Amino acid sequence: MTFVETTIEYLILNFRLTFLFSLQVEEETIGQTGPWLQDCVVALSPCSDLLVVAREQKAVFLSGQIFKHTHTLHTQSSSLKECVSSCVCIPLASQKRSSTGRPDWTCVVVGFTSGYVRFYTENGVLLLAQLLHEDPALRLKCRTYEIPRHPGVSEQHEELSILYPAALVTIDGFSLFQSLRACRNQVARAAAAGSDVIQPPPLTYKKWGLQEMDTVVDHSSVGIMTLCVFDQMKNASILGGFNASVKGNPPAMSQYVAVGGGPYTGFYYAVEGSSQPLLSHVAMAVASKLTSALFNAASGWLGWNKNKNEEDAAQKQKPKVEPATPLGIRFGLPDSRRHGESICLSPCNTLAGVTDDFGRVTLLDLARGIAIRMWKGYRDAQLGWLQVPEERGDREFSPSASLPRRHALFLVIYAPRRGILEVWAMQQGPRVGAFTVGKHCRLLYAGYRLMGVNSVTSQGWQLHTQQVCLLDPITGALRTVNIPFHLALSDKKSERAKDMHLLKRLTTILRSREWSLNEAKIVLLDIKHPAIKKQALESLLSNKNVLVSCLTNITSTLYDTLKQQGKCHVWLQREKEVLQKSEETVRNLHTLLSALSNMKGAVEESWDSQSVSPWWQQVRSTCIQSHNAAAALLAAFVAHRAAKASITSHADSKVLHSEWEAVSLELEQWVVCVRQLEDVLVLQTLLLVPPPQGAAAGTAAQCSIKTLLEGGTGGIADNVAKWVFRQNLAPQRLKEILQETEDKDKDVELGQTSGEEGNDEKDWNELLLAVCQRFPHSLSPDLLFAHCCWEYVVQWNKDPEESRCLCSAVEHLKFISSPHIQLGISAMMWSTFIVKRFSAAAFLMEKVGKAPKDRLCRRDVGMGDKAVTSFLGCCAQLLQILMEADSAVEEVSPPELSIEEAWCGAEGPASIAELALEQRGVHYPLVQHHCLLASLLNAAMTFSVKVKPLSLFDSKGKNAFFRDLTTIQLMPSGDMDPGLVSLRQEVRKVKEMPFDVLGSQLLVLTGQRLSFSLLHSQSQTQAAMELLARLPPTLCTWLKAMDPSELRCPLVPLSHSSRLVSRLIEILPENHAQYSLALHLLEAVDAFTTED
Repeated sequence: MTFVETTIEYLILNFRLTFLFSLQVEEETIGQTGPWLQDCVVALSPCSDLLVVAREQKAVFLSGQIFKHTHTLHTQSSSLKECVSSCVCIPLASQKRSSTGRPDWTCVVVGFTSGYVRFYTENGVLLLAQLLHEDPALRLKCRTYEIPRHPGVSEQHEELSILYPAALVTIDGFSLFQSLRACRNQVARAAAAGSDVIQPPPLTYKKWGLQEMDTVVDHSSVGIMTLCVFDQMKNASILGGFNASVKGNPPAMSQYVAVGGGPYTGFYYAVEGSSQPLLSHVAMAVASKLTSALFNAASGWLGWNKNKNEEDAAQKQKPKVEPATPLGIRFGLPDSRRHGESICLSPCNTLAGVTDDFGRVTLLDLARGIAIRMWKGYRDAQLGWLQVPEERGDREFSPSASLPRRHALFLVIYAPRRGILEVWAMQQGPRVGAFTVGKHCRLLYAGYRLMGVNSVTSQGWQLHTQQVCLLDPITGALRTVNIPFHLALSDKKSERAKDMHLLKRLTTILRSREWSLNEAKIVLLDIKHPAIKKQALESLLSNKNVLVSCLTNITSTLYDTLKQQGKCHVWLQREKEVLQKSEETVRNLHTLLSALSNMKGAVEESWDSQSVSPWWQQVRSTCIQSHNAAAALLAAFVAHRAAKASITSHADSKVLHSEWEAVSLELEQWVVCVRQLEDVLVLQTLLLVPPPQGAAAGTAAQCSIKTLLEGGTGGIADNVAKWVFRQNLAPQRLKEILQETEDKDKDVELGQTSGEEGNDEKDWNELLLAVCQRFPHSLSPDLLFAHCCWEYVVQWNKDPEESRCLCSAVEHLKFISSPHIQLGISAMMWSTFIVKRFSAAAFLMEKVGKAPKDRLCRRDVGMGDKAVTSFLGCCAQLLQILMEADSAVEEVSPPELSIEEAWCGAEGPASIAELALEQRGVHYPLVQHHCLLASLLNAAMTFSVKVKPLSLFDSKGKNAFFRDLTTIQLMPSGDMDPGLVSLRQEVRKVKEMPFDVLGSQLLVLTGQRLSFSLLHSQSQTQAAMELLARLPPTLCTWLKAMDPSELRCPLVPLSHSSRLVSRLIEILPENHAQYSLALHLLEAVDAFTTED
């Protein structure tokens, strides 16, 4: 795996610590089993320009080139003996306008077992010393400014936090930055004037007493957060009970997470303003003889403790220690046996990694306060984080190129017991890298950058900081971990991003003075995309440091590889010629593949039959990517035969002849490939069937094994659904075809019908059946109807005037037998495509108070008035289906979706059915409420009724409209406002028009339908012509005067028209002028229905 070689690189820093400490630790390391570094406190500046290693009373400050100073502590009185307990290196930003992000200087903050915290320059000059608590300073951690990546994310304040066994001290970063600058300036002026006294300003800090935890060993200051209203009310109810009062605005709080024991993780929240900042008393106003300190620093020695007289003076000057403000624990993760050892906060402040004494690494979600992942077998683990921005070149291939750059988050775990460094993708991602390192290394992760940066001063800066480094005490080398962004991706976009990364790696190799020919050759051959491979080759040819012999070697290797691939590619591209002369071409291809596979170096000598041969995998990849299914299938048959012969001869050359046939993983791969190509050939044949004249235009999708696998579990059904749309296949007809597989009698009957309609339709009917038989799981009726429904509604959304598409989508939805899938598809259709236009239509009708005209409908709803009427009818049907499915889901268990064994390697988006099963249940009364409104709007548009639909509902009913159907809303009660009751009664009166007017309109509607069936239909039968001749002259003349073009749905069953005429005869009075015409029409419709 080449990833291991490229992501850990040696820095310029090469610290030889063993030499520096040899004088101090030579006697102490006698009899010691592990390296001395394990007992040291190590701190690295995030800019990698300063490293501090401290042990007991000794410390070494090292820069990037040579070590700067060694500071040691000589203690003459054991009563005041103090040792270094923690340390951090904080780079301070320059205040000059010309600065580009490099630090001005670096402050070394050291915590001692006495409770003192002292601040030094990189030259070892003491700037400031504070006694904030009379306990050992356990951990020092820093937080600096980060530019918010997303709008709405609050900026975090800079801060230095100091953990004591029972207290937590936080120092404001701005105050600390100003104080350190002032102290450094005073030291410079004092040194110039020959003085040895400075007056450091006091620090502003807050001190919290962490309550209700038995032991605290580490902490993380997450920053300021603001709760949402729900969490605020929940916390107020838990803390204050039923009668707790809630403030109008949620307060801002600082979140702290502590690890230790009882519980092993505790969450604390300090409300801003609940504690007044404290002013620290200056514990040490003199710099211990400033001039001698500078002299000792130059010579390599500096005293941190004092002699007896200085100790007595220090006891008199010992400052007053302020008491801590108690801070109760909000909640924790209790585990009586588990004790936390360390916590590492992620750069985005939302996750944290916790190690414990059980050898576990736990991933915490800090916003929810829960553990979301755990790793086992990592005793004494050390953690770090890597936040990798997306490369600018990768954004060109992303559909969201206009959005802010994405960032990938990785957790780095160093397991010293196993000597391994692992990188894991967050939050539930896989392990993307593992490196073998020493067992005594130290993982250095700062978790902060430059102090003194804000949103104004950081404009145009490029902060040169490292995130995670590994210090090896054996070799003295400091390595950094670099992870490419594409390892966080799991889709096909990562393939091109990986090639971009390989191109950068090749560029880095060529820039180095000593580069390996084999390494450059491997990188060049690993690049897959032709455009990027061409760019890499051009970069190689234009490099002045590459020898001609090296160029010749690389280009010849690349040419041989492309030539071997090209022969098979050319054979596949000439598909028609191959099929015409199949016997000759197949024989030639078999000879070619056999000769190539027997060439030296094609199949490795070390190849095992239980593994996949890279050479045959390359041939198989060519077949998998080919869109010429027929030629690819022939090539796969030939390659399978050639591979079997080659593998048999290869096995015979290694072992003695046996009666047992060798089982090879390579041959199993060829069997799967042949099966897949057979499926692709049948599917591609179906997809290439031309659509009928007048059907929706569209090109057939290019089909190959690779495209189907990348299409996910629903890729096959999606392709067939697009074909159904292009063929304009009616949902009822599709259902009949899917039912033909097990009914032979019905096969004969439908075959005769197909023969009347034409041989072409019969052919593609049989072809569709063949495809469904090869994909029994992927093309099960429910999955196919679900994808057809989604395809039609997507096409309708592109052109809402095509109301036929939405009607077909609803019809496909009706044929889904599983209520779970039906419920999910309906809910997704409603929320994705319908509700926005539905609400626009409702508000428009409420505004105009009647059925709106065509111009207004196009302006507000995006379709004409006739399309709006059909759309509202479909909405009512959709909501009715949704209610029926919701009522039936409890009676039927959810279906188990599966896929064919040969296609189990599909990777890509989930199928529509899978997404439907993931949808939440709907609130039945809310769906019913919308269904009532849809029926009202449809009736108002159909009959041109003057009504304001939303005014017929009370305030609760209005507020419930157009909400998410999965939410619970306040619905109208049974007690209605008398005003609304009277208004509804008026609307009902308006809808109850005179029966004679309604009967006349229905008579015209029936006449138009019969006229379409007898005079305007393309499939006129002999029986229809004979019936037309027998009609009374008056009725015949009246039918010829009808205009069927006004019909929105002309293909209505005659049985429906018969019932309609029977109903209108009951409505019309006998003395009505058109009563006799209605009687003749009823006789004609009944006669036509009988003969049909």
